[in-house]
Amino acid sequence: MKSDKIKKGLERIGARSLLYATGISKDDMAKPFIAVATSRTDIIPGHIHMGRLERFIERGICAGGGVPFFFGIPGICDGIAMGHTGMKYSLASRELIADMIETIMKAHCFDGLVCLTNCDKITPGMLMAMGRLNVPSIVVTAGPMLSGNYKGRRLSLVKDTFEAVGRFKKGDISQDELCALEMGACPGAGSCQGLYTANSMACVTEALGLSMPGCATSLAVLAKKDRIAQESGERIVNLVRRNILPRSIAKKEAFENAIKIDMALGGSTNTVLHLIAVAKEFGIDISLEMFDQISRTTPHITNILPGGEHFMEDLEYAGGIPAIMKRMKNSLKDVMTVSGKQISHIANEAQVLNEKVIRDAKNAYHKEGGIAVLRGNLAPEGAVVKQTAVSNSMLKFKGKARVFDSEESCMQAIMDGKVKKGDCLVIRYEGPKGGPGMREMLSPTSAIVGMGLADDVALITDGRFSGGTQGPCIGHICPEAQAGGAIAILKDGDVITIDIPARKLEVNLSADEIKKRLGQWKEPQPKEREGYIARYAKMVSSASEGAVLRS
Repeated sequence: MKSDKIKKGLERIGARSLLYATGISKDDMAKPFIAVATSRTDIIPGHIHMGRLERFIERGICAGGGVPFFFGIPGICDGIAMGHTGMKYSLASRELIADMIETIMKAHCFDGLVCLTNCDKITPGMLMAMGRLNVPSIVVTAGPMLSGNYKGRRLSLVKDTFEAVGRFKKGDISQDELCALEMGACPGAGSCQGLYTANSMACVTEALGLSMPGCATSLAVLAKKDRIAQESGERIVNLVRRNILPRSIAKKEAFENAIKIDMALGGSTNTVLHLIAVAKEFGIDISLEMFDQISRTTPHITNILPGGEHFMEDLEYAGGIPAIMKRMKNSLKDVMTVSGKQISHIANEAQVLNEKVIRDAKNAYHKEGGIAVLRGNLAPEGAVVKQTAVSNSMLKFKGKARVFDSEESCMQAIMDGKVKKGDCLVIRYEGPKGGPGMREMLSPTSAIVGMGLADDVALITDGRFSGGTQGPCIGHICPEAQAGGAIAILKDGDVITIDIPARKLEVNLSADEIKKRLGQWKEPQPKEREGYIARYAKMVSSASEGAVLRS
């Protein structure tokens, strides 16, 4: 066992003495040492209940014959960090999480790893660490939140808080209703109720075969989640004894499965960024083209918030990811999972319990999957859009640019009523390097929807969008403005064409005019000059490469 390095030999007497100080016994010294990286925190609703899950994971590890050791991993709540400088740290925290887990695991020579996670950047950060370390590992995602309720209507975070800002500003709802939505949209523990980034990544993790069947959609408040946590604790000891490694499970075929299931669900555009980064740590190269190719041939068979009307609780009660696998079993590669079951076995055991929530391919909500990759003279290295959250009338759009050099300046224009029908809002210098940190733009996109402009206004950015974004909102434009991409030289009034079916994003400028403007462009001074985020800006790669840190 890896832990023998700190447990055996005369020269390890000091290490053993320190280990005994933690309360373990001599018998424990012969057992596998299992690390549990827990992101329990009081500030993220998706993580506040993890103390309960820690107990069940601990039970499982002990029942399996291992010795559990817990260590903490911090997390950021994207919803709380949204719309201000705090969001600069969200994506950047992904790299810190991976580095911290690597540090603790290697320093203490653990035999196995359980990752207890849930929300946006924490899950991919932990997956990156698993691929990098390649020691037996398993993920427990802590589960979605229940829907809220107001006068018999189900509530969700994005629609009933972020979008409510625009509705209130427009005069569609009263102050009393606004307060009721604020208090009731998030009724308790769990990740936000739609197919936003947290739940998208949980589904992707299960599809990769790195968490137990049913884990992704099992609700935070259910005893089922406790049982999955305990089973995961038992299972990790088995994986250690059999030396089953993450890279032997999450091979390229598993990543293809994960992308297919993500496209069928209509997940967050952030999954593109994260899966590219995770795959790199697993020694696998996946490209933007792979997402687009798979999306073109994968029907969209669920209709979950923000683009649809269903909640994650509906997907859970319809059969969860195993039921999605059942629908798609003929197109999925039959690979092994941490449960010890092949994908085909999980699919065959599953049941589709609600035909309206999980449709078959013949009755799909859309013929293509959730995400489209656009290219053109504005995005020669690619840009992404959640096409299943765009209305048919806005799949093709032509409008005049309204250019903003920050999210805040664009949001101010929206709130001041200065955005008009036919505008194409451009938010630049918000990419991985320019932001820095590639902020999500949920506040402006939600305000646009709330003000009733979703079918009249487009928004493009070198930053990101929340999984809760809907409408013709195109992110990840590469190269970004700070790196001298064409988005940097746009001017108010430039005509921008979006054609999602044709995968085009272009500005009506000649190649000579673009070259001329770029020749006159000068890279702005960095927005941040001190601390981690300034170092991050110097080292981060393009979004098309996963926005990972260069060695």
